[in-house]
Amino acid sequence: MSQKQMKEAFVSNHNGTSVLEITEGLCLPALCILCRGLLIIVSQHLCCSSHTWRTRFFIDFAFLIVPLVTTLTIFASFVLLEYLIVIIFGAGLLYETYCRRTCYARMPVGKILEKFLKISIESEYIPAISCFRVINSAFTAVAILAVDFPLFPRRFAKTELYGTGAMDFGVGGFIFGTAMVCPEVRRKYTKGSRLYLTKSLYSVWPLVFLGVGRLVIIKSIGYQEHITEYGVHWNFFFTLIVVKLITSLLLIIFPLNKSWIVAISITVFYQLALDFTPLRRLILYGSDGSGTRVGLLNANREGIISTLGYVAIHMAGVQTGSYVLKKRSHIKDWIKVACCILLTAIGFFISLYIVQVNVEVASRRMANLAFCIWIVASCLILLSSLLLGDIILNFAKFLIKGATVPCSWKIIQSPAANRKYSESLVSAAERKEPTLCLITAMNRNQLIFFLLSNVTTGLVNLLVDTLHSSTLWALFVLNLYMFTNCLVIYVLHLQDKTVKFW
Repeated sequence: MSQKQMKEAFVSNHNGTSVLEITEGLCLPALCILCRGLLIIVSQHLCCSSHTWRTRFFIDFAFLIVPLVTTLTIFASFVLLEYLIVIIFGAGLLYETYCRRTCYARMPVGKILEKFLKISIESEYIPAISCFRVINSAFTAVAILAVDFPLFPRRFAKTELYGTGAMDFGVGGFIFGTAMVCPEVRRKYTKGSRLYLTKSLYSVWPLVFLGVGRLVIIKSIGYQEHITEYGVHWNFFFTLIVVKLITSLLLIIFPLNKSWIVAISITVFYQLALDFTPLRRLILYGSDGSGTRVGLLNANREGIISTLGYVAIHMAGVQTGSYVLKKRSHIKDWIKVACCILLTAIGFFISLYIVQVNVEVASRRMANLAFCIWIVASCLILLSSLLLGDIILNFAKFLIKGATVPCSWKIIQSPAANRKYSESLVSAAERKEPTLCLITAMNRNQLIFFLLSNVTTGLVNLLVDTLHSSTLWALFVLNLYMFTNCLVIYVLHLQDKTVKFW
């Protein structure tokens, strides 16, 4: 076998792992982000001088990126131990914050909680959504390179026919995260406007360029491909294009608050088509039943047909975004939102179990009903974890006067005050500090980070014999690869640069 064939075989024919194991690994970054915020608060209280950009970058990298690398590699079988360590560390920081509180020092904890539940926050910006998108981007960036090394557990790789692998979450999570902040949810486009569809069509041209560019480069250099992922010519960018165009049309026809009905309808009818028509056989085995790749549809059958499932995931994300982005100011309202999303996620996981037992097991290649339910459930539980983490972080900030944490809600002590007065309650430090934040930097240039990760992944594969790399060498390469990508994005952010193609 050639090197290309060996690498293709190395990432193929896998059956995935349990939904529980993936969920455990997915929610760990939410705890790490909470610990990072608590550490910043404690260090601000102990040290009079503020952090430099280098210090803040290393803190963010250590708490956001390093745990992802280790969870997907050497600590893959010890996730619960990681949870224990992070929880103990976070509890210690929270206790230290409480002991060193500068506000309500002589007040019992019950009274402090009562006062905390009455506070208001600046809710125009939802940090949990930014964190969600950044976690998914960082996870994808680590996984696309780590999968080529032996230390990456094969059960985390993309599944071949049925099952749930950690890498199967990437595309669905990206589409869900994008949908939560799409122009329709943010009311950027006026519904009914003649220019609405034109703007949607114009917005996909960079994706066309990227999709065609990736196809040409991959074919010209003979880079390894996992054909059953999308097909011979199809790729992630083409899926994004089709999903964007279809959902733009659907959101012209249906109101935002009915997106959940559209999502359920699409997945149910698509599953019925899989069950009662030759569609499943076409996706898995081609039109002749022997896996032919002759003809455009046969060559790209997985990528083309699975877009129906991703359209449903996008509509579910739109529904979630329209709910989360509603204007709320009181912290107790956000506690209700987090609990509501968490309960909804649990309901989806129960539905997933029922569907997988009685209908069909989740399949990334088909993006069937079970797969869509799994993606939405996983996204919701991650989002609820981030919301709850930010609420706990705000409680810590509530205890320490002047405490600031980048990519976190800002506390407003007086909800009845006017906007100018409310803004005056936010310290000058808090208006400056958020610029020193890797999460904000990655969220700001998410597409550039994704492209940079793909390019550097290709370079590493061309320069390094990943199949025969030792564990220590693989860990060094992965961390250096992520450090380089993150540093480039961080510097762009410090220079106040947002790279856009449209």
